[in-house]
Amino acid sequence: MNEEPRPPRTFKGLLRWATTPPQAWGVYLLAVLLVWLVSFYAGSLKPKKTPDGAPPPVTAPKS
Repeated sequence: MNEEPRPPRTFKGLLRWATTPPQAWGVYLLAVLLVWLVSFYAGSLKPKKTPDGAPPPVTAPKS
């Protein structure tokens, strides 16, 4: 009935837990989903427009 308090989770313990087989699949799928969402969001952003009166960018001469 009297439970001993567990020590707080450390990053190393959390990493060990996340790399065991059942949790590893979930962590992997979550990482893939997160990368897809970030890339989708970045692709949906509109590029900033330059002011109309700005001169064109200077490029190096092509030889």
